[in-house]
Amino acid sequence: KSEEQTSKSSVQTIGEEQIQNPYTELLVLKGHQDIVRFLVQIDDSRFASAGDDGIIFLWNAQTGEKLFELHGHTHKITAIAPFPSSDSSEEKNPLILTASADRTVIVWDCSSGRQVQKVSCFHSTVKCLTVLQRLNVWLSGGSDLCVWNRKLDLLCKTSHLTDAGITALAELPKNCVAAAVGKELIIFRLIACNGGSEGWNVLEVKRLVDHQDNILSLVSVNDFTFVTGSHVGELIVWDALDWTKQASECNFWDSSVHPDIQPEIKLSQSPNETSVQHLTSDEECVFAAVGKGIYVYNLQMKRVIACQRTAHDSSVLHIKKIPNRQLISCSEDGSVRIWELREKQQLPAEAVPTGFFNMWGFGRANKQANQAAKKMQENTPVYFLDLVGDLIGHSSAVQMFLYFGELGLATCSADHLIILWKDGERESRLRSLTLFQKLAQNGDLQLKF
Repeated sequence: KSEEQTSKSSVQTIGEEQIQNPYTELLVLKGHQDIVRFLVQIDDSRFASAGDDGIIFLWNAQTGEKLFELHGHTHKITAIAPFPSSDSSEEKNPLILTASADRTVIVWDCSSGRQVQKVSCFHSTVKCLTVLQRLNVWLSGGSDLCVWNRKLDLLCKTSHLTDAGITALAELPKNCVAAAVGKELIIFRLIACNGGSEGWNVLEVKRLVDHQDNILSLVSVNDFTFVTGSHVGELIVWDALDWTKQASECNFWDSSVHPDIQPEIKLSQSPNETSVQHLTSDEECVFAAVGKGIYVYNLQMKRVIACQRTAHDSSVLHIKKIPNRQLISCSEDGSVRIWELREKQQLPAEAVPTGFFNMWGFGRANKQANQAAKKMQENTPVYFLDLVGDLIGHSSAVQMFLYFGELGLATCSADHLIILWKDGERESRLRSLTLFQKLAQNGDLQLKF
């Protein structure tokens, strides 16, 4: 085991006996004809999938049954978002919004599978969709930012921002929204017009130009904090109220944090090795998928507290924190892995020999060495990520996943498939229960007391 710990550069492996991995059964869901890029949860037992074939499928997460096949787009899907029903609207059915490279956005009814409405007035592809439920509006981000109401009326839009388009949006407090546009982060504020509740104006209030490269991920942590990650491995923590930079972590490859990396290796890292592909968070930490690795950044301590530099054989595309201090990651290498955040056994700090050195006047040098050791200790991660499950089923890149608690895990891939991973013990109990009930109904069960 200790040998495995020291050869950190190779990807961690797990034996056949995956004692802590509950996902021992799988259901393969077929239907898509191309890469499946998106999964979105509709409610406790239903989800939608979409990708490059332009079709949206609705599935039952418990049984894997295909509920609906939604046709309406002519090109690949570029964004998808759940559209919760508002308290005031008569429409009580859950809806989803989908955007496509055909420059349209469609609203679908998840209960009937029908198309509710379609907007086709876009000048460019919509790359992201965000619903601001508090304000009862939704936003579409492409070469500009548009604000819409539930009836799909365009309320206002910005001028043309960029040809490349807005790649990510996050809701901030005080009717603000952060938009990632290339290397820049633009803060917009929605201002209600005096004419009534429906009118809104969108105003650019600030441009943050701290990133050195394109922003790939943007996540709101809570009402006070949001975080961005870029293509060159910069992670920036922002104040969500005044948009100032709170902290930043750009040394995912700093040898003081990871003393086992040789400096010359650092220079030869290809840019993708440090690309922040995905960010997720809980109240305490930000979890970052950086290149092939996973990093846990503590917001209070403002530093990386755990990392697995080679969590997968290639880029990590999606990560999520689940209960019991566990994390799930999926990668271009086709695997899905479950990790547990565990505390490292700290070695007691070595006592510094005094006396002899002080006699010879070595005290000062010793003090410096002491400080260096102390700094080293401060920078050393205090936790480690232990591999507890390795789910092998897809034959190509796993784009993302949804965690359904006891119903299991849904993963989607470039192999055109969706896999539902099930807790084998739970499924087996359910089958026994069903059989037991059937026998009881048929009167075949002779209960002897």
